[in-house]
Amino acid sequence: MLFQVCLYFYCKFLWRCLKFVMRKLTGRCELQRICYNTKPGASRTMKIETSLRDSKSKLLQTSVTAHPDAIEKTIEDIMELKQINPDINPQLGISLQACLLQIVGYRNLIADVEKLRREPYDSDNPQHEEMLLKLWKFLKPNTPLESRISKQWCEIGFQGDDPKTDFRGMGLLGLYNLQYFAERDSAAAQQVLSDSLHPKCSKFSKAEWEKKRMDKAIGYSFAIVGINITDLAYNLLVSGALKTHFYNIAPEAPTLSHFQQTFCYLMHEFHKFWIEEDPMDIMEFNRVREKFRKRIIKQLQNPDMALCPHFAASEGLINM
Repeated sequence: MLFQVCLYFYCKFLWRCLKFVMRKLTGRCELQRICYNTKPGASRTMKIETSLRDSKSKLLQTSVTAHPDAIEKTIEDIMELKQINPDINPQLGISLQACLLQIVGYRNLIADVEKLRREPYDSDNPQHEEMLLKLWKFLKPNTPLESRISKQWCEIGFQGDDPKTDFRGMGLLGLYNLQYFAERDSAAAQQVLSDSLHPKCSKFSKAEWEKKRMDKAIGYSFAIVGINITDLAYNLLVSGALKTHFYNIAPEAPTLSHFQQTFCYLMHEFHKFWIEEDPMDIMEFNRVREKFRKRIIKQLQNPDMALCPHFAASEGLINM
C-alpha cells in the first residue's frame, strides 16, 4: 500500500515536470496544446476535463463545477491566470467554452436525471396519471383503456393491473423515458411492443429466422424491460460512460432530451439483441442484459463513438 502511494506521488511529480518542460519548449500551456492538437468532440473535452480537474490551481479545479451562466467569466479568468492574450489566441477561448459547456452540462444532466429517479410515481398526482394514460394512448391508439385499474396494462408489459407499483425502482424517470419513446417515435415503439408480444411476427424474413435458428423466439414484457433499460442508461450516465457519446453529439450542454434519445436507442438495440441471442426462456434476461451492457460499454470506450440513431426521436442529434 505504501509503495502504491509513493508511486502515485512520484508519477504525479514526473507529470508536472513534463508539463513544465513542454510549456518551455512549445510556449503553450497544457490547455492550449490540447485545444490545438486534439480534434473537437469527446477526445478534446475529456482531456480538458482531466487537465482542469487535476490542476493544482483552485480556479481550474472549480471551473468544472461552474454555473452555466458563469462559464464565459470563468474562461476569462483562466486566460488571465495562464497569461494568454485572447486577441492573439481567439480560438482558444471558443474551444474552452465549448468544452466547459459540455462538462458542466453533463454534471447538471446527472442532477436532473437523479431528481426524476428519486421522485416516486404518485397516483394522486394528476400530471403523473396523465403521463401514464398518454403512454397507453401512444402504444395502443386503437384500443381504449377500459379503466385505470385494469389487466389491460399487461398488454404493454406491466406486471399487474396497476402500473404504479412497477415504477418503484426508477421512479418517474422510467415513465418519462417510456412516454418519450412512445410519443416521439410511435411507429418504432409500437413495432417493438408488437414484436415483444409476438416475436415470431417481427420483421425478420423466414430465411433470417432459419439462419439464426430462432425457433423459440421468447418475448418479454415491454414496459418492465423499458424500466430496466432506464436503469442501464442511468448507470451509464452516472458512471461517466456516456461522456463519450454526449461529448460527440451535443455541441454544447447535453440535456434531458439527449438522455431520453439515448434511452430510445438502447431500447431499439436491446430489442434486436434479445432476438439475436434467442434465449431459452425469460429467466435468461439478466444474462442477455449483462452481455448487452458490456457491448455498449465497449463501444463507448472508443473516443470517437457516438451511439448511432436509428429512429425519428434522434434526428436532431449532431455527429461531430
